[in-house]
Amino acid sequence: MHTIEPHYGWLKYYNVAEDGNSPYDGKNYNFDLYSETIYGYYIDPHWDFMGSETLYIKVLYTDYERGFIIIEFIGEWNDALNNDIMHLKRNIVDHFNPLGIQKYILIGENVLNFHGSDDSYYEEWFEDVEDGWICGINFRDFVTAEMTIYNIDSYLNFGGDLDIENWRTMTPQFLFEKIDLIISRRIDLI
Repeated sequence: MHTIEPHYGWLKYYNVAEDGNSPYDGKNYNFDLYSETIYGYYIDPHWDFMGSETLYIKVLYTDYERGFIIIEFIGEWNDALNNDIMHLKRNIVDHFNPLGIQKYILIGENVLNFHGSDDSYYEEWFEDVEDGWICGINFRDFVTAEMTIYNIDSYLNFGGDLDIENWRTMTPQFLFEKIDLIISRRIDLI
């Protein structure tokens, strides 16, 4: 797990440790000491703790003017034991919502498992972004299948043309525009 790194290609556009509005503003990353673990496996020091023992994040990009954020995940998303959605909602989403963030892009290719519980925090999050949306890209099929069992697909858009394999080659703005267009089309079909 220590070899899985968050995407570094957008640091020229945005650095969460240099964003005065970020909960990670001023954070110093120690690359000489791997201290964070998931189930006893060390992870790259660039991943950020959000309150969960099994799920870490990296805020890759935030655009306050356009109201969107891109967050990459690693680990096991476990709502049943660790209530990971509560940590994400209270420590990250509730922090960024008052700053105008209404559109969330969640990159889940490094989410290795999902254990669901109830959907109340997802529902609350969905209601908080009344003029926006929540989107998951590149989650593994078995993870989205499990999320669907727990009705998470009522609040998160994922699958189909939202699985964008080449997202790392895009600028964050282009990725957002592409996803915004896809979700707009999905909404128009409803």
